[in-house]
Amino acid sequence: MPKGYLAFVLHAHLPFVRHPEHDLFLEERWFFEAMSETYLPLIKVLDQLVAEQVPGQISFSISPCLLAMMEDPLLLERYEAHVTKLIELSEKEQERTQHESHLHYLAGFYHQLFQETHDLFVNRCNRRVATAFKQLRDSGVVELMTTAATHGLLPLLAPQPKAVAAQVITGLDYFESVFGFRPQGFWLPECGYYRGLDELLEKEGIRCFLMESHGVEHASTTPFYGVYTPLFTSTGVAAFGRDRGSTKQVWSARDGFPGDGVYREFYRDIGYDLDFDYVQPYLAGNVRGDTGIKYHRITGPTAWKELYHPHLAAERAAQHAGDFLFQRVSHVEYLASVMETAPVVVAPFDAELFGHWWFEGPQWLNFVIRKAAFDQQTVELVSLSEYLTRHPVHQTGSPCSSTWGHKGYFEGWLNAKTDWIYPQLYECGYRMEALTTRYGQGRVSALTRRALTQCARELLLAQGSDWPFIINDGTSTEYAVRRVKDHVARFRYLAEGIEGNSLNEEYLVALESMDNLFPAVDYKLFL
Repeated sequence: MPKGYLAFVLHAHLPFVRHPEHDLFLEERWFFEAMSETYLPLIKVLDQLVAEQVPGQISFSISPCLLAMMEDPLLLERYEAHVTKLIELSEKEQERTQHESHLHYLAGFYHQLFQETHDLFVNRCNRRVATAFKQLRDSGVVELMTTAATHGLLPLLAPQPKAVAAQVITGLDYFESVFGFRPQGFWLPECGYYRGLDELLEKEGIRCFLMESHGVEHASTTPFYGVYTPLFTSTGVAAFGRDRGSTKQVWSARDGFPGDGVYREFYRDIGYDLDFDYVQPYLAGNVRGDTGIKYHRITGPTAWKELYHPHLAAERAAQHAGDFLFQRVSHVEYLASVMETAPVVVAPFDAELFGHWWFEGPQWLNFVIRKAAFDQQTVELVSLSEYLTRHPVHQTGSPCSSTWGHKGYFEGWLNAKTDWIYPQLYECGYRMEALTTRYGQGRVSALTRRALTQCARELLLAQGSDWPFIINDGTSTEYAVRRVKDHVARFRYLAEGIEGNSLNEEYLVALESMDNLFPAVDYKLFL
């Protein structure tokens, strides 16, 4: 038996971005890039581990709105076209760089990478990534989890319990409709918890959830073992707390592994470096952006960058995997010496760190899993549910309200830049409850039922935590502001049509086409 456990939890999430009204749309690239750089590379790594029977498990959370994009025929068709164009661009790059030895090698490296990505998507996944994750779950290497429907920050929706329930239940129902089972684990959006949320999770069959470390450490009863065993709430649901040391070593671009000078530089891309007329056919519209072809390594803090060497980066990833595992083994050795139960070190991450932000991340994870399996006997990699099965008795208490992120208490989502959002969400939430109570029961027309269903979709989309986060971060502010305002406006227009018996079916059809996620969403959740 191991002395302790390491639990990787990767959370795959993107906001729902789908614009059929445009042939090309810049923000749809978020999904395309994450597919090519994170989700498919992770499937490739996990497939290899299964094929070689490497022991170990990880937990993998997929948000329902991301899952909806992974299941959407239009987005998948556009994604395949996107990868095909990158293959074409890499072929042009091979020709352009034929007299520059290392650049030519790198162009070939990307050409092969894009071809492998296309093959993974078309042949391995049969154009359906969810199927691959389901197979990995069935193989025992992955525990699949999910989160709230559109990643609404639940503590900020807490004044409206029906809105919280709609987020949680809609997310679980959609996950089950795709994968055929209800998950045991739940990733709280932004690790946001408030007291009493566990009652809803328990009612919906959830066994465990993730929290920021101080949410566990500042519980009603100070947990004797801190975050190194789960904290059971009074409902019997287990709260796992993040281990700061594990995540900082991997997450921090300044102090962690991803900032090493040998690794690929994220911010240098031929989409910015080369002549605009040359790269424009491979961009989303008439603005510069990333193509995914990046020839430079981080090098150092200045603007000057050396060329990237993939084999040196792979060697460094293996070294960093050994460093990470050595630290975890040493930590578990100490914890096991002072604890009466086997400790678990929980390392949760946004999945998009692995591959998208940190190009070598999937390689690093592959090395860690293999080294944990074959190079030591102290630590075993487990999923959260497997740990609970092996060790079902732990400390109890009531976790405190908290999030991860800046300062740990909602400030990244509720501040002077974003406070205008929440009164509108609450107004729409209460109006949704009133609409459902008045029109959602008894005999109503099919058109009214469709409008109530679309009202629920628009409200869920407006509630997504991504929009205030993006606004606060200052990255794609204009787009995020417009998304909140658009969904609120669409909700209000439909509500007025229901109330005034003046629904515009043509407009409703257009909204059903654009915002088409969660086909079976139940507006009666707001009763």
